[in-house]
Amino acid sequence: MEKIKIGIIICDRYNTCSGGKCFRSAANREGAFSIYNDCEIEIAGFTTCGGCPGGNIEYAPEEMKKNGITHIHFATGFLVGYPPCPYMEHFKKFIEEKYGMKVIYGTHPIPQKYYLTHKNLDTWHSEFLSESIKPTLTDELTRFSYD
Repeated sequence: MEKIKIGIIICDRYNTCSGGKCFRSAANREGAFSIYNDCEIEIAGFTTCGGCPGGNIEYAPEEMKKNGITHIHFATGFLVGYPPCPYMEHFKKFIEEKYGMKVIYGTHPIPQKYYLTHKNLDTWHSEFLSESIKPTLTDELTRFSYD
């Protein structure tokens, strides 16, 4: 069975996050981790973006790649923070171009409380954001379990 090493980059607004929801969703293959149902995964890196405008984005992927990481997930906080990270598209293009790594938007399912707030604010109306949140939307019951 193929083994994929994953790095997670979180928004620096959540720099004290212990990663519990991300690790849980990886173990359960929920949210954006559902794409790995037929392979083994290892979370082998976890860091912040370094704060706006993402100074760590230039350096962290290089170290992760040296440690065998091939896939980077931008944590769900990039999508559900208010406002959502305005640099995500640029970060993804940069990492894929410079390091040849696959970048995925999201980690754990969007918690229901965030889903409702952003739905009421119409935050995710742009084509980019409406596409980016799809892997983390899941169903209502799962979203409630991540509140």
